[in-house]
Amino acid sequence: MLVVDSSAAVQACLAAEGFGLFGDEDLVAPVLLWSEASSVIHELWWRREISERLASTAFDALLTAPIAARTPRRLRREAWRVAEELGWAKTYDAEYVALARVLRCRLFTIDDRLRRGAGRIVEIVGPRDL
Repeated sequence: MLVVDSSAAVQACLAAEGFGLFGDEDLVAPVLLWSEASSVIHELWWRREISERLASTAFDALLTAPIAARTPRRLRREAWRVAEELGWAKTYDAEYVALARVLRCRLFTIDDRLRRGAGRIVEIVGPRDL
């Protein structure tokens, strides 16, 4: 099992190979992922960094992504603890870390800040690690 954060999901949605990068991994994420990733894709289109066609394709890929939403009962309380432990003001990124911690699995991200901070408390993997 592998927790996927929004940075990784957006890149998979935009990439030609899509979620094929993850092979047979069982992908999971907190429900927050879909709001964050949708927002990023829309912002990329709004700023004209991607075409309307690519935005639409990426958004469709997000809606059909092979990622299971997981919301364990203690997720938000654990995210609060993670944010405290890592000195983060916000708990958004902490939800991904907390989910990996609660499920005792790895976290996939391409976000360098998240990798540096959370690497102390959960196993972090990136594209080169799969």
